[in-house]
Amino acid sequence: MFVQSGLNKQQQLAVSTTEGAVLVVAGAGTGKTKVITSRIANIILSGLCSINEVLAVTFTNKAAREMTQRTINLLAQNGYGLSNIHNLWIGTFHSIALRIIRPLFDKIGRKENFDVIKTPEQVKIIKSLMQNKGISDALFNPKDVLFTITNWKETYITQKRARNEIENVALKLVSDYEEELKRLNVIDFSDILKSSIEIFKENPDVLQYYQKKFKYIMVDEYQDTNTAQYVWLRLLSAGYGNICCVGDDDQSIYAWRGADINNILNFSKDFRDTNVIKLEQNYRSTGNILKVASGVIAHNKARIEKTFKTDEKAGLPIMLNRASDPEDEAQTIANIISMKIKHGYKYGDFVVLVRTTIQTRPIEDELMSYGIPYVLSDGVRFYERTEVKDIVAYLKLLVNPNDEISFKRVVNVPRRGIGNATLSRLYELSLERDIPVSDAAIISGNKKLIDFFGMLSEWRRLMETISVQQLVATILEQSGYMETINLMPENDEKLILIDDLMLTLKQYSSVREFLDYVSLATDNPADRKNCVSISTIHASKGLEYNVVFIPGMEEGILPHQRSFKERNGIEEERRLFYVALTRAKKEVFITMCNHRPVYETPVNRYSFRNDEFNTHVSRFVVEMPRDCVRWF
Repeated sequence: MFVQSGLNKQQQLAVSTTEGAVLVVAGAGTGKTKVITSRIANIILSGLCSINEVLAVTFTNKAAREMTQRTINLLAQNGYGLSNIHNLWIGTFHSIALRIIRPLFDKIGRKENFDVIKTPEQVKIIKSLMQNKGISDALFNPKDVLFTITNWKETYITQKRARNEIENVALKLVSDYEEELKRLNVIDFSDILKSSIEIFKENPDVLQYYQKKFKYIMVDEYQDTNTAQYVWLRLLSAGYGNICCVGDDDQSIYAWRGADINNILNFSKDFRDTNVIKLEQNYRSTGNILKVASGVIAHNKARIEKTFKTDEKAGLPIMLNRASDPEDEAQTIANIISMKIKHGYKYGDFVVLVRTTIQTRPIEDELMSYGIPYVLSDGVRFYERTEVKDIVAYLKLLVNPNDEISFKRVVNVPRRGIGNATLSRLYELSLERDIPVSDAAIISGNKKLIDFFGMLSEWRRLMETISVQQLVATILEQSGYMETINLMPENDEKLILIDDLMLTLKQYSSVREFLDYVSLATDNPADRKNCVSISTIHASKGLEYNVVFIPGMEEGILPHQRSFKERNGIEEERRLFYVALTRAKKEVFITMCNHRPVYETPVNRYSFRNDEFNTHVSRFVVEMPRDCVRWF
């Protein structure tokens, strides 16, 4: 048997237990990738099967590349010839499924060399179909409709029922959408796995071929599998029954995109005579971090019990701080980073993990004011988000009426029926007469353009007499911008984003001062590798940092208020907190606020009152072992 150095007893057991169903419960930082690649190498080097009879699947291209390279290195180190290394079946669920269905194009109603359509093209198709059926894309975002259709496919829902307005629209379009994909000889991303399952079920000979081909199957991050992935694995593994799934139920945080924690919790029921092997030796975090993470997650009922151990010392306590408001909280974070940089830390050692992207604005502002370079790992910077850029464009037009870039951005936002043909004639007239587009609009006689520039003139007059906050509130109301957003489904984040901007505007005495700040705020750091990371917790899984900040530890943020009404919602939020804690190697700083702005003005949202509410400390803070934490 192949024996790799550096494996602990449980890791070696997972590598050597090759037959039957095996569930490897691999907690955070326990070396699961090392176990998977060592297991693949062991199976091949031991002669249990050939290199093309092992199937290993994971979720991301990055993870698949790492798994492939580490497997190749292990095989090469042990003298295995690499001439047929291209026969390795290691990849994402979708890349492997696409490899299976591509030569079987006729069985999915496609022609040879069919393509996989990208999201922007899918959105265009949905938008066109909505127009054909007279459905307003101002009321129903085509992206939301597409998400609904995609979710039906990825969760393998065949009987579709409309539970809300957006699903009702999706239901009206889904058949036409599928027909259009067929006409274009393309499939979408969610079709890949779905089509593979349909081929297996409708063609027993194809299924039997792949069941015989893959003598050993390995799955990474099994806790993140959805219904379609579960069905696909069950079909393929029914041949030899040699399936090894590696995962951590305590890191199951993607229910919102279809992941089903029951897949890992019920593994022993789904697969006969399962061997359960637990990896509990952590190689990442200090003793205090692990003790706190374990103490909190133990409050979940739906989990596989496990006990972490580490050779690291207890280390520093988890530090807790209660700030007065989000700005004070952000200043605390920036101040700590600034002090630690003076003591030898690098910016890349730090990450700020937020529950939602609406938390980032004050943090971004404070990091900039301290001169600390930062990067948003999984999103768009606050001042680069669509709604903020729209508002900034309006303000730029007031300061500089000849700003054609800003004019082009907002002349039809919200939609005013000013089309490209109208704008082309306007530009032609402006060039022909050598006059500003505003003057050309008046000469053109186009009422919609005249009304638009009339609004700008009125706002320009108001700019000298009211505050920046009041001015923007007026623009949002009179332009119809807020009315349009209020009509959109799933608009909460957009509304909160605008509310947050309005609260920020209080600190600026003039439009020019605010615009100058925004121009500096949108500069990107030169060295993106040595930056403080700001990331949602969801996007941080699999990463690690020396120092982790977790702001917003309040009821309603973490756990999120939506979880209060969702079945098992609190347990998923607790797992999310567990993931945040276990990203840290050395230090964790947890912050919360005494007061937080109210983002729920029920009638006239754009009145932007200065309401605040007294917050309640997150229940997860209360659950932390007292001997491992310290307030500062």
